[in-house]
Amino acid sequence: MTLPSFLANVAGVPAGLATLVEAVAGACSAIATAVERGVFDGACGNAHSENIHGEAQKKLDVVSNEIMISSVEQVSCLRGLASEELDSIQVIQHGRSADNPGYLLLFDPLDGSSNLEINGIVGSIFSVLAAPESGAEIDQSHFLQPGVKQVCAGYALYGATTMFVLTTGQGVDGFTFDGKSGAFVLTHPQIRIPESTREFSINMSNERFWDEPVRRYVRECVAGAAGPRHANFNMRWIASMVAEVHRILIRGGIFLYPRDSKNSQLAGRLRLTYEANPMSFIVEQAGGMSTTGGAPIMEIQPDQVHQRIPVILGSKLEVERLIQYHGETLTH
Repeated sequence: MTLPSFLANVAGVPAGLATLVEAVAGACSAIATAVERGVFDGACGNAHSENIHGEAQKKLDVVSNEIMISSVEQVSCLRGLASEELDSIQVIQHGRSADNPGYLLLFDPLDGSSNLEINGIVGSIFSVLAAPESGAEIDQSHFLQPGVKQVCAGYALYGATTMFVLTTGQGVDGFTFDGKSGAFVLTHPQIRIPESTREFSINMSNERFWDEPVRRYVRECVAGAAGPRHANFNMRWIASMVAEVHRILIRGGIFLYPRDSKNSQLAGRLRLTYEANPMSFIVEQAGGMSTTGGAPIMEIQPDQVHQRIPVILGSKLEVERLIQYHGETLTH
């Protein structure tokens, strides 16, 4: 079953939303080609520019952003978009009518781009929100909706195959790109995350900066069968949120990018609206959980489009343990 057939016959999403999702998927297949051909097309290396976060942009960050915008901006129901690579939101002038208020799209066009130089796994992340029904002119405030308001979220993974993973609030389904037909085909229906796991993902080089609940959790995992968990754990770290979450969806695990004291100006490292929220929506629809350690991610009211937060998500029992540890710290 192809993605358009799935959206029409299985997911039963509104025609406008289906068109937008198909446009995003089309952009993702084009980004996959751009990543594959980067070395031949002169798109590898640094762009010698910075995004709004002060991060050095790769040429493919810029190319991917342009591909996504070009693919979706003509979709009639789209009224605005926000990207990690844009300083501010972009208002789309069409798409407003009394019976079709339209949608807002938020995205990270190329997650994990630091992996490009080693031919590592990268991806794209997106979130879709409903535009205001009043027909009001779109401004940043309309993008500041908590994650529970998402109508759709997904990501693309550019690895050994190109995959497109999607939720419309009816579970999580994975599609693999078939180069012969040029279509995304349903290959991973109704993905479910195992509740327990023996795998965790975190950047251990930041251990000295973590809060005690995270340090306690990781100490117990590293202690193995001789420790309080009475089990041996494996640690993984790919430095691409898409890759980390995809592994968790397929075989379980927990991903932590927690609050740390390395930079006291930052509440966390990952962006709430177009990284943490869509990935939390996907993980929770697959039976997992997500939290900052102190609050459910999707219940947080954003105060800006590029807001950062701590992220802990994955297999349900492991996330519950981290929530317990954070709670115990607060009561002592």
